[in-house]
Amino acid sequence: MGERFQLRAQPWWVNLLWVAPFLALAIWRRKRLQLSWRQLLYAALFAAGFGFVEAAVVVYLRAAVGLLPGYHGTLLDVQRMAGTTYQQAQAIGQVPQSLLTIEVMREAATMVMLLAVSLLSASGIRERWAVFLWTFALWDASYYAGLWATVRWPGSFKEFDVLFLIPQPWIAQVWFPLTVSALTIIMVLLSRSASRPVTKP
Repeated sequence: MGERFQLRAQPWWVNLLWVAPFLALAIWRRKRLQLSWRQLLYAALFAAGFGFVEAAVVVYLRAAVGLLPGYHGTLLDVQRMAGTTYQQAQAIGQVPQSLLTIEVMREAATMVMLLAVSLLSASGIRERWAVFLWTFALWDASYYAGLWATVRWPGSFKEFDVLFLIPQPWIAQVWFPLTVSALTIIMVLLSRSASRPVTKP
């Protein structure tokens, strides 16, 4: 809770994520995205549900390696204890290498699933890229919402987290991915065409 606000993520190239939403907007605004509200809604439902599943997996992983105190009790017990001991970024070194390998494979599988949804829900490459970013952003936000709903973590937007493990751990305060996700969602909405896209039978 007493963490200082930190502007940068580690490693340095993770900070380039700030550019992605604005670059996407610049490209998409030349020719608006042909995405219907229905496509965005269905992709959002998938992302929100999948984000909660990811949060549950992280809670189970922490419990399995003994990093989540109070999990034998009620959910309220877990929430009370996790607020002070559930430190994502610090705990990465305490997870056995075998489980870290599985975690890397799970992250890769997550990207495959988000990519598959974008390929299924849109036809043009620009629209597919937009749906991928849309679902990624909503999935990420839902992940943090799921963790907070279950174990009351993060207790602050200044908590440090391991955002990703591929190709090496990405570490930043929670506000960082949530802000990039919010900007991405806004950019997709701003780039959407006002006219209804033509759907193929």
